[in-house]
Amino acid sequence: MRRIETLTGAAAEAHLAHEESLLREAAAELRISPEELPARIGTLVEERRRLERELTDLRRKLASGGGTAAPQAAKDLGGVKFIGRVLDDMPAKELKSLADDMKKSVGSGVVAVVARADGKASIVVGVTDDLVKRFNAVDFVRVGAEALGGKGGGGRPDMAQAGGPDAARAEAAVEAVERAVAAKAAA
Repeated sequence: MRRIETLTGAAAEAHLAHEESLLREAAAELRISPEELPARIGTLVEERRRLERELTDLRRKLASGGGTAAPQAAKDLGGVKFIGRVLDDMPAKELKSLADDMKKSVGSGVVAVVARADGKASIVVGVTDDLVKRFNAVDFVRVGAEALGGKGGGGRPDMAQAGGPDAARAEAAVEAVERAVAAKAAA
């Protein structure tokens, strides 16, 4: 079902005048003619997407120790390498790709990344493919989520994600995952 509205007479003229005014304001803001507006909007949208991708890539490089910072060394927990990081103002949606990058850099091991923003925290735990039969990322992420004041979490044996309301406990969440990995490695 569709709703159709029509305007006639003075109401139609007023509506068209308002629409034209908005069009001219938008074109003036971009310093172009109204005819160029659709193409310019398309260009701006594509440029914004490109910049967002670049920003995401730069955040990942910075968070994983790229650039001038030295990469974080992995800890040896009973023969299993472990890297844990706490990041500020990193969007939760970028954590999985960052964990994938960290898994590649560790080669064989477990990684845990906690991002805090707006008083909340998100955690992602990754387990390299060669260790999936021994370690389950879902088990570890639940331990980390509990430390953050959250419950549950889920994903796959090689990558799991959860969150919690207490960003101040981000370091404690990484430590909890580290203890769980050490305990499982010793078993």
